[in-house]
Amino acid sequence: MQEQIVPTHAPPREGSGDPASECRVVAVVNQKGGVGKTTTAVNLAACVAVANMPTLLVDLDPQSNATSAYGISTGESALYRSLVLGDALTAEHMQTTEIKRLMIVPSTVDLVGAELELADVPNRTDRLMAALGPHKKNFRFIFVDCPPSLSLLTINALRAADEILIPIQAEYFALEGLARLLKTVDRVRRSIHPGLRLGGIVLTMYDARTNLSRQVGEDLRSHMPDLVYRAAIPRSVRLAEAPSHGRPIIAYDISSTGAQAYLAMASEFLTRAGVRGSA
Repeated sequence: MQEQIVPTHAPPREGSGDPASECRVVAVVNQKGGVGKTTTAVNLAACVAVANMPTLLVDLDPQSNATSAYGISTGESALYRSLVLGDALTAEHMQTTEIKRLMIVPSTVDLVGAELELADVPNRTDRLMAALGPHKKNFRFIFVDCPPSLSLLTINALRAADEILIPIQAEYFALEGLARLLKTVDRVRRSIHPGLRLGGIVLTMYDARTNLSRQVGEDLRSHMPDLVYRAAIPRSVRLAEAPSHGRPIIAYDISSTGAQAYLAMASEFLTRAGVRGSA
């Protein structure tokens, strides 16, 4: 059994009025499955945490892949109860990981039912925002791994988020999905969350040896030069293996190309956020 290092919360921060010192909630979202969304949520959260940033990962996907990627067994339905019944999400519902300063709110299969039950509850798009609100003082970043669909769970994540991060596979069909997602984000801005920002787009499963990957990357960067991350996440056997061992890639094989790519992305993410991490 791997040794767990209990993460420490940062003390509650006094309101400084400086956006760079306040908690930022980031929804990792793409309605298309198999694009590296959960892999990005899991590994970016770990890399940001090791940069001395108290971090929370919320697994909002009923498939619970982010939960199992940390070797955590599902069972507690606290997130479901918080969303559907309005129960408080407490610190006891946040589990430790082997990564110092990183905690996770695990998912359960009960979240499948939340899709239907949320339709009949008051303020149904505000439930996740209300659940996370009391805990924002304890974390610098909160990452929400969204389901691969534009569902009420995803809309809850977009409502709770300050910004969204979109992992996109380097293929042309993914560009069509990106256009649909951006339309959804625009509707969310106009209807319930005018302050929602598009934080960035990260290329995943990238293979610089192929013309397709290079062309998709060039097209995205030419149309959205300020949004596309310079760091691209490569196809990697070690990245694919890590979840089966219940570890993020920096704990499983920090020398791998996948780990180095996510470390580079985390550095870029923190620079974009206006903060400087220290390992």
